[in-house]
Amino acid sequence: MILVTGASGLVGMHLVKSLLAKGKNIVALYRQQIPVFEGAQQVKWIQGDILDVVSLAQAMEGVQQVYHCAAIVSFAPKDREKMLQANREGTANVVNACIEHAIQKLVYVSSVAALGRIREDAPVDETANWTPESSNSVYGQSKFLAEMEVWRGMAEGLNVAIVNPVIILGAGDWNKGSSEIFKSAYHSFPWYTTGVSGFVDVMDVIDAMQLLMDSSIQGERYIISGDNVKYQEVFSLIASRFNKRPPYRRVTPFLAAIVWRLEAVKGWLTGKSPLLTKETAVTAQAVVHFDNRKFLNAFPNFKYRNLPDSIQRICGELKALHQLP
Repeated sequence: MILVTGASGLVGMHLVKSLLAKGKNIVALYRQQIPVFEGAQQVKWIQGDILDVVSLAQAMEGVQQVYHCAAIVSFAPKDREKMLQANREGTANVVNACIEHAIQKLVYVSSVAALGRIREDAPVDETANWTPESSNSVYGQSKFLAEMEVWRGMAEGLNVAIVNPVIILGAGDWNKGSSEIFKSAYHSFPWYTTGVSGFVDVMDVIDAMQLLMDSSIQGERYIISGDNVKYQEVFSLIASRFNKRPPYRRVTPFLAAIVWRLEAVKGWLTGKSPLLTKETAVTAQAVVHFDNRKFLNAFPNFKYRNLPDSIQRICGELKALHQLP
């Protein structure tokens, strides 16, 4: 029996589908409504969340392996405390429950944000950690603190492994998370930055997670990154697959500074999350490369999917999901 937290999210849902296709028995938590997707009826759903230790303990009954995918991803200042609680305390609860129920192995989905990704002098690798100087992101801080809980669990005898994905591309709810990139491109968002980041297909992420779970590796973390690419190139690829105009207006640092301040005022007046924050403005301008060699050295037969092919597939899936022409 395998427990997947965050089964309604982008990574969690793709992971559940992959595990079900392999005939695995899955248990998952849900908060308000059971997610709707093909095969969902085969999952044992338990109402609760990772901040509810009672429901979490119930979900652990009879489980041998745990994939912890649940997290809040936000760069809005108003979500700071909620995100820190869910990502840090929620992970602590998962770790404690794993220890209590003698779980065989925990694979935790962290993020490269936990490595302090604002580094332009050298590629970011697994030796890096979040610091106030290397990251402007409270999200990154929350994931770093969550990782500390996982390592604490390892010190208490839990078998663990961590993946640190870069920006994940996949078909999901395009009103939140990294899938918003596709929504912006579909609506011909005109702006682009000259920043560089790592991008990876969600299918590569879940494949890597399962390889780690089924291996003897423990006590390690791995950057999962397919390509280091300019944001402009990724946005243009997506736009072309949707037959939309690619972005054509460059966002300068000065313009970004004005926009995030205007968005902050707008958010304060309306109560809505800003489209651009100080954190995301800085991140989008940064030129950051991620070193993916550690995972490839551990699994030499693993091959990342081709980025243009991934975008082609994901755009097709989103068209079907959202009934787009």
